[in-house]
Amino acid sequence: MSETSDIHRTERAVLRTALRDGGLLVAGLAVLGSVVGFLVAGTAGVWGALLGAALAAFFSGVTVWSMAQTIGKPPATMGAVVMGSWLGKMVVLVVALVVLRGQDFYDRVVLFVVLLIGAVGSALLDYRAVRAGRVPYTDA
Repeated sequence: MSETSDIHRTERAVLRTALRDGGLLVAGLAVLGSVVGFLVAGTAGVWGALLGAALAAFFSGVTVWSMAQTIGKPPATMGAVVMGSWLGKMVVLVVALVVLRGQDFYDRVVLFVVLLIGAVGSALLDYRAVRAGRVPYTDA
């Protein structure tokens, strides 16, 4: 087995860990956010939590997916795919906010808090997965 394929296997393991941990975070946010949202704002709070968790899942999933697509590719390709996925996520966010703008079935504050916790938590879990992954960054 070549050294390059060992590195790629390690990178894929890091991304699987990030995806698993992000999924657990989003599931926990959906449950806990729904309970807290219900206590704070009733059914609208539950919908706000579920929408926030869904958006957080989409954002963190697309990030991991875009990184997985560029394993073994040149840095410029990785940069282009990651930037393109970021722009795509921003378009989805704007469209979702425009669609939800006039709706009153969800609580905006609960959605924002759950989405914020999901985004920050997902970034921290991704960092933890990369740090613990022990992927070499030089060719010696």
